[in-house]
Amino acid sequence: MALLYLLPLFYIIFHLYKWVHQKRGQCCYMLAYECYKPCDETRRLDTESCARVVWRNKKLGLEEYRFLLKNMVSSGIGEETYGPRNVVEGREESPSLAEAFSEMDEIIFDTLDKLFARTDISPSEIDVLVVNVSLFSPAPSLTSRIINRYNLRNDIKAFNLSGMGCSASVVAVDLVQQLFRTYKNKLAIVVSTESMGPNWYCGREKSMMLSNILFRSGGCSMLLTNNRALKHKAILKLNCLVRTHFGSNDEAYECCMQVEDQQGHPGFRLTKKLPKAAALAFTMNLQVLVPKILPLREQFGYVIQSYYESRIRKSTSSTKPEAVLGAGLNLKAGIEHFCLHPGGRAVIDGTGKGLGLDEYDLEPARMALHRFGNTSAGGLWYVLGYMEAKKRLKKGDRILMISLGAGFKCNNCVWEVMKDLEDPNVWKDCIDRYPPKSLANPFQERYSWINDEYLSFVRL
Repeated sequence: MALLYLLPLFYIIFHLYKWVHQKRGQCCYMLAYECYKPCDETRRLDTESCARVVWRNKKLGLEEYRFLLKNMVSSGIGEETYGPRNVVEGREESPSLAEAFSEMDEIIFDTLDKLFARTDISPSEIDVLVVNVSLFSPAPSLTSRIINRYNLRNDIKAFNLSGMGCSASVVAVDLVQQLFRTYKNKLAIVVSTESMGPNWYCGREKSMMLSNILFRSGGCSMLLTNNRALKHKAILKLNCLVRTHFGSNDEAYECCMQVEDQQGHPGFRLTKKLPKAAALAFTMNLQVLVPKILPLREQFGYVIQSYYESRIRKSTSSTKPEAVLGAGLNLKAGIEHFCLHPGGRAVIDGTGKGLGLDEYDLEPARMALHRFGNTSAGGLWYVLGYMEAKKRLKKGDRILMISLGAGFKCNNCVWEVMKDLEDPNVWKDCIDRYPPKSLANPFQERYSWINDEYLSFVRL
């Protein structure tokens, strides 16, 4: 008879043990990451190099020159970013498949070689491989190219992600996290980069020229594990990750898109609807993310303030994105560091304003944009590298990674720092010069004559 009373207790204990065991198997640690920096300094796109690329495009007129000057001056990009080899050497109008492969090989193999050397992990130990490159998807895939190069095991779980845009890196991490729930004690590699060379825009449509101003060569490889025996080697632990896809909205879907212009020149179009799409997608993401990262008292205050602000917006018929993006939200109650996607000065300014961040919080994103440009999906890791090089990251700190990408997507995650981090990494040769006294680039000084009125009557 006593056994009958004990059965419910055994049942509860069994399911509690099962739940705890599942939770223990859902951990995701980062052991190391390696960002790419070319050894060839001739690939730097300084003011003079950019000017040569612009002058080579004979389709451009005075109006386009003035547009490029205005946006380059305000872009936040400095003199030391890196461009694709075919663009720097003047072959942007006729990119070859061989050059596309060469660009990918250089970034991917350089970062992976350094990652394996740093961690003392053999390629044969890798269980999962995820590669994300949005604009280049050859057959065999880039994952197959890596498997062939490093002679990876024939039972490896390999995934090749394309078309995911600047937020693809967090998508790849999420995929690894989901696989870790099924496969125990595994090692995973994530490679995030972008194919710039074959996708350089050679036309004259303004919304498509913006990508040439912002995007630069770069990438990152990461080593992740769910093996708790390696916890002592981990630098970061993934606490939570939230993905939001706003593609059901036509304006959001079309604001970042790979298209051809009327003359048939392929490129990437960025429309004026992008800030609104980003704000709305980010707001939806925060609605799910906030309860996971903020204490209850902060959430309660936010709900009350949001209610009153929604009443005000209804009464004033306000539809501005700034009215909803993080209004009244104190993320610093649960986050110490903010790793923003360095997509451009406007993106950084808008996100910072919406979340109430100060210049200290925005400095890593601004400096990554200035030094390396917008390296698409790899950009977040240059920002993280800056924080580490500046010795900001201490054990127990939480880092919010904010990524926005075509689709339109907003994918955010929170990492916990597992030990004090101070590796200068890819910033080693320049961290002492950052932040500079001024982020102004020389374009305005050297090419301000383009805005002279008398040129309106001259054919350039």
